[in-house]
Amino acid sequence: MKKKSLSAALLLGSFLLLVPAPNSLAQSNWRNEWERVVKAAKEEGRLNIYGVPTFEEVFKPFQKEYPEIKVSFVVGRGAEIAPRVVQERRAGKYLADIYVGGIQSVYQLFYRNKILDPIPPALILPETLDESKWWSGKHHYVDHDNKYIFVFEGSVQGGGISYNKNLVDPKEFKSFWDILNPKWKGKAVILHPRTPGMISQSLTFIYHNPKLGAEYIRKLYAEMDVTVSRDDFQMVDWLASGKFAFNFFGRGVGTAESKGLPVHEFYAGSFKEGAFVNPLNGSVSLPGQAPHPNAAKVAVNWLLSRAGQMAFQKATNDRDGTGADSMREDIPKDDVFAPQRRAPGVEYLITARPELMEMKPIIDLAEKTLNDAKKK
Repeated sequence: MKKKSLSAALLLGSFLLLVPAPNSLAQSNWRNEWERVVKAAKEEGRLNIYGVPTFEEVFKPFQKEYPEIKVSFVVGRGAEIAPRVVQERRAGKYLADIYVGGIQSVYQLFYRNKILDPIPPALILPETLDESKWWSGKHHYVDHDNKYIFVFEGSVQGGGISYNKNLVDPKEFKSFWDILNPKWKGKAVILHPRTPGMISQSLTFIYHNPKLGAEYIRKLYAEMDVTVSRDDFQMVDWLASGKFAFNFFGRGVGTAESKGLPVHEFYAGSFKEGAFVNPLNGSVSLPGQAPHPNAAKVAVNWLLSRAGQMAFQKATNDRDGTGADSMREDIPKDDVFAPQRRAPGVEYLITARPELMEMKPIIDLAEKTLNDAKKK
């Protein structure tokens, strides 16, 4: 019996030596899969990125790391590029490999029309899969299925309100409501509520903030005699020239200020009603039937890696003097403009959530209030 037991033990020991440990097996599996995908991507030799111009700079390190994959871009505002993807597909042209940019256009046009492939099956690198490296210990998606539109930017925003430094003393303003003081009536220019872009996130924040809500939107559009525009550049020009004291939701103020113009934005934390976290341009999705599916996998894994997210922060900072804050928590934040960094322990309203993506009631409210005010 003792000899049989000894022989069995020796046999079992030999067997265990031949079987890889679970960790080594898992490591071997992902490495093999990654090498296979990279090889296939190099054979495809091309990657078509659709999205906002920022990512031309973001993907420069990617192009250097993978010179065999020629990267081409189709860039513009989300409201321009997303419809183009849809139109191309209707014409039978499946050209986009990945889409990078804001969330509204991709949610409304891509997700709702079910033209996206899920992100999780494309993730291979352990550092990308490790959710503990991301804010709140999880991957963030804006879609209801929690798998199609990956949000990698979580910059803190204050509401998108800027002012002329020669006309306004910011120390007088402790609340959003202070800007609605009757003495400022007729002295604000505001972006039209149906203009695509950042305004949707600002209005979402105001509408769902219990200290502001629908009442704030009504008073702003109905009682302040605001001038409405759809042109960001015109709005900034009017603000800088002193034609208006305030600019609601118009973009490009940071760039104008960096050029010496007397404009400035009320940053997050300026008002007691708080701030919100949103992706200005930081989401990625995978249009289905991509022409270069393996290159798309390599690209999305790289973009969500430490290297990719550091490149994203740096490119945003270099572009306009501010800096997007990546959802990754394991990378330096020195290049992120301080008011846009998430602070530990602070609760923010996250506007990139499925239940907050329905903009119709908010936009309808703003537009109706504006139209009613014009009739008076």
